[in-house]
Amino acid sequence: MKVFMIGGTGLLGSEAAKELIARGHEVVSVALPPLPEGAVLPPEMQIEFGNYLEMTDDELKEKLSGCEGFVFAAGVDERVEGPAPIYELYKKYNIDPVKRLLGLCKECGVKHAVILGSYFSYAAKKWPKKELTKHHPYIRSRIDQEVAAMSFADDDLDIAVLELPYIFGTQPGRKPVWVFLVENVMSMKGVTMYPKGGSTMVTVHQVGQAIAGALERNKGGRCYPIGYYNMTWVELLKIVHKYLDCPGKKIVTIPNWMYAMGGKKIMKEQAEKGIQGGLHMVKFTDIMCSNLFISKTEGCEVLGVTADDIDGAIGDSILLCRAILENKAKVIGMKGE
Repeated sequence: MKVFMIGGTGLLGSEAAKELIARGHEVVSVALPPLPEGAVLPPEMQIEFGNYLEMTDDELKEKLSGCEGFVFAAGVDERVEGPAPIYELYKKYNIDPVKRLLGLCKECGVKHAVILGSYFSYAAKKWPKKELTKHHPYIRSRIDQEVAAMSFADDDLDIAVLELPYIFGTQPGRKPVWVFLVENVMSMKGVTMYPKGGSTMVTVHQVGQAIAGALERNKGGRCYPIGYYNMTWVELLKIVHKYLDCPGKKIVTIPNWMYAMGGKKIMKEQAEKGIQGGLHMVKFTDIMCSNLFISKTEGCEVLGVTADDIDGAIGDSILLCRAILENKAKVIGMKGE
């Protein structure tokens, strides 16, 4: 099928394009410049650099013309801070575009659409008593994005939202999300202090498989929790330590209240700058210190995602982060950084 993608030059979009083209599909994309230095894109992908938000409906419909598939691999995540209420920023980049683009998809006869979402939506549904949408604007926005996307699903348009977790792997020239983790670990001499809990994770290649699988396999409107490898923070840190050349470094699990104190400090600094974050960092303790695990049977296996080298993907991410911190790598960040 011919697939139109928003964000085809990004870490996830480019991997999805690579996977789709390998399966015999055609990919056209609109993406924001610049292209990261050293990034390798599938030569078969047709790319137009520009801001889709500034394009008219007619311009976008021209891109969608003749396409059977659509992928939204853009938007912003919880790292982006801004003036309160921060929800409005997430609405602008994550919700309103989905409504607009899926509406255009229906007009143009697109049959299959995939929206890249967040596993925080899965957490909100898994733990209703935690009231995550009440306390965290970002999580609320991701749930609202799912509701908006599902409202367009019918017999003529299949829509899948992928609830993506921690993702490891790199794109040359693009800043990984893990710089903060590596910086923290490197700054703690002799011992790494971290909270209890853990998370589910996948490689970037597995995300590409999930996107392609959703376009090919999904029927109707469905949200897929994406998780393949479940690790406690201690298990993850042992791998991080290995790639930072400190495999024997001691790991001490801190109490929840200590992590919450760090969150309180972050929120105080945000308030002093007149900005708001997408997560309430004190109440985020309840998520961070829990095991937010997802079975691969819930989404990955359904979409045809196969096993991959998670250790190597974590290593690639950690080594690039270290190079950035040591001023040995030139990279670009995400929107808002």
